[in-house]
Amino acid sequence: MNTSDSQTNVSELDLTGLKVVVVDDSKTIQRTAEVLLGEQGCWVVTASDGFESLAKIASFKPDVIFVDVMMPRLDGYQTCALIKANRQYRDIPVIMLSSKDSIFDMARGRLAGSDKYLTKPFTKQDLLSAIKTHVKLEATPATQPEG
Repeated sequence: MNTSDSQTNVSELDLTGLKVVVVDDSKTIQRTAEVLLGEQGCWVVTASDGFESLAKIASFKPDVIFVDVMMPRLDGYQTCALIKANRQYRDIPVIMLSSKDSIFDMARGRLAGSDKYLTKPFTKQDLLSAIKTHVKLEATPATQPEG
């Protein structure tokens, strides 16, 4: 496989069974993420705010969490900080989603504990690259080294 063609590598990832929580108050973003990740075999659960997401994270035990920054009640920064403060969930990658793209906003995301900060609008490749970078994916038997 040609490693310089990262777009092909990302598209060929086997994400079957990967559990993803998408937290966003926009039904459009929720649906877009559900469709794009569902096409890759992911199990996707959505929440419309940080409070709702906490219960879903506890019961679903996701492999990765996408969190919008600007939401009612509990914003993305607060949600991320609560996830990362919990010993059970702190190792789950949290990827912030936002239309804000300033250095300040990205730094604030890092301070809250986010693993990555994606700006909207995002593409399928953006989501898959973030997963590839931050989620420990199991190697398929064909690519697993013998030894």
